[in-house]
Amino acid sequence: MKKQKIEIQLEVFETVSELPKDIQELMNKAQQARENAYAPYSRFRVGAALRLASGEIVLGSNQENAAFPSGLCAERVAVFSAGANFPNETITDLAITVRAESHEVTEAIAPCGACRQSLAEYEQKQKSPINIYFTGETGEIIKVASVMDLLPLGFDAKYL
Repeated sequence: MKKQKIEIQLEVFETVSELPKDIQELMNKAQQARENAYAPYSRFRVGAALRLASGEIVLGSNQENAAFPSGLCAERVAVFSAGANFPNETITDLAITVRAESHEVTEAIAPCGACRQSLAEYEQKQKSPINIYFTGETGEIIKVASVMDLLPLGFDAKYL
């Protein structure tokens, strides 16, 4: 037996104002999208904004449903919308932010497993990494340079 170590590199920004201007804009759009979330059950609002190589910005917010798990997370709403409306575009950046109605979220919240898998599919399809920035309502913003940093042993079509 041998042991292997998997490491990732993160960039941590203390505030939104430390982000590059174009990412500040993207994070602001994600915050706006977050407020459009339909989250009557979890009361946990998530907003996502992604930028395509063309400069187009696509928004997503979580959309819940009483028939669990029929709803969708903000990240998948955004990426599926981009895939449907801009099928040949490359996603370059994704900003994600959350807000709980019961308490202040002060730590960065990464995408759930289902979103990581969906984002990985698009990253593999376009053959280029997607920069992902995520944060809570307040606090640090974390950046990873690829979905695979969040899903290092990912599953893809080569296994089918």
